[in-house]
Amino acid sequence: MSELPPLRRNFRFQTLWIGAATSELGTTLTWLAFPLLILAVTGSPAVAGLISAFRITTNLLVSLPAGVWVDRWDRRRILIVSEAVRFGSLTALTLAIFTDQVAIWHIVVVAVANGTADAFFNPARAAAIRAVVAPEQRASAYAQEEARSHAASLAGPPLGGVLFALGRVVPFAVDALTYLISMVCVILAKVPRHPETATDQRQKTRMRADIAEAGGWLWRQRGLRAGLAFSLVSNLVANALLLPVIVMIEAGGGDSAVTGLVLAGMGLGGLLGAMVSARIGALLPPGRLMLAVVGFFALMVCATALPFGAYWPAVPLFLAMVAVPALNVALQVLVAALVPDAMMGRLTSFFGTASMGLTPLAPLVGGVLAQYVGGAGALVIIGGLLALNVVLAAMGPGLRSLDIIASTHAGGPEPGDPEPARNGSAGDPVQLDREPVGER
Repeated sequence: MSELPPLRRNFRFQTLWIGAATSELGTTLTWLAFPLLILAVTGSPAVAGLISAFRITTNLLVSLPAGVWVDRWDRRRILIVSEAVRFGSLTALTLAIFTDQVAIWHIVVVAVANGTADAFFNPARAAAIRAVVAPEQRASAYAQEEARSHAASLAGPPLGGVLFALGRVVPFAVDALTYLISMVCVILAKVPRHPETATDQRQKTRMRADIAEAGGWLWRQRGLRAGLAFSLVSNLVANALLLPVIVMIEAGGGDSAVTGLVLAGMGLGGLLGAMVSARIGALLPPGRLMLAVVGFFALMVCATALPFGAYWPAVPLFLAMVAVPALNVALQVLVAALVPDAMMGRLTSFFGTASMGLTPLAPLVGGVLAQYVGGAGALVIIGGLLALNVVLAAMGPGLRSLDIIASTHAGGPEPGDPEPARNGSAGDPVQLDREPVGER
C-alpha cells in the first residue's frame, strides 16, 4: 500500500484552506468594524446586539433545510453561490458607506443575507474537507483549520481597528474582496459535487424524513447529546462578551485600535493552542476536557474586568483561548469517526443548530448588560454564568457518556453503529467567542 503524500501537498485541501484563511481574515476585520459602525450610527450597544441576533437567527432557521439540500445538491455550486452572495452583500454595504447613505436597514439586510449564505456554506465546506482529506490525516487537517481561524483572529481585529480609523468603508471593502478570493479558491479546488452515497431514490425523499433520519441518529448518540447541551449554554454565554469588552475599553479611554489589539489576544492564544492541540487534547477525554476548558475560560473572562489598564484584557483573553483548539480538534475527530457521509450536510447543520441554538440571544444579552451594568460588570456576570454551567454539567452523568463513546470508538465502532466516516470534518460544536457581530 503506497504511503500518503504529506498534507501540505494536497492541492485541493490547501487551496480550500487558503481561500478560507483569506475570507476569515476579512471576517475578523469586520468582527470589530461592524459593532463600531452600528455604535457610530445608533450609539446603542443594545441595538448592536439586536442586529447581530438577526444574522444568527437567520442562520439557525435556515440551517436544517440547508443541511438537507447540501446532501442532495451540487456541493461545489453551493459553495460558489454562497461566496457570491456574501461578496455581493458586502459590496453593496461598502457602496452605501462610501456614499454616506448607510442606514440600519442596510446592515440588517447584510446580516440576513450572510446568515443565509453561512447556513449553506458551512456544511458544504465541512463535506468538502471530508472529501479531499484522507482519514489518516484528518487530525492534522483540523489542527491546520484551527490555526487558520486563530491566526485570522490574531491579525484581523487590530488591522480592522486601524482600517476603521482610516475610514469606515475600508474594512468592509477589504472583506468583500476576501469573499471574491475565497470563491476563486473554491473553483480551483474542484471539490466533489455530490455525496458519495447519494442515489436517485434519496433525492426523492421528503425533507422532513431526511431531517428526522439525521435527528434520530443524533438522538441515539447519548454522549454527543450531552456535549451539545453543554455547548448550547456555554456558547450562549461566551458569545455575549464582545460588546462588553468594547464598552469597557472605550470607558477606559481606549479607541478602536486599542480594542483591536486587545481582541488580537484571543487570536494569539488560539494560534498557540492550535500548535499544541495534540498535547493538550491527550491530557483528558473529551467530556472532562470540555469541563476543564470552559471552566478556565470562565475564570479568564472574570479576570478581564480587573482594573489594570486598557490593554490588560488582552492577557486573560489570550490565556482563555489556548485550550479551545485542542477541544475543537478532539471533538471534530470523534464526530468525523461517527458520521455517515450521506448524512454529512444534515448532521453538520444539526450540530450547529443544537450547539448554537441560543446564540442569537448572546449579542443582545451582552449589549443589554453592557448598557445597564457597564462593560466590567457584564464580564463578571458572563464569567459567573459560564462557571455555573460547568458546575451543573459536572454533577450529571451526561459528559461521562461522551468519554465512554470516545474510548469505545478509539478502537473502532461497535456492532450496529452507523458506518464510520471515511474522511473529513464534521463541524465544530464549541464556538467560544467565535461569532462576529453582523458577519459570518
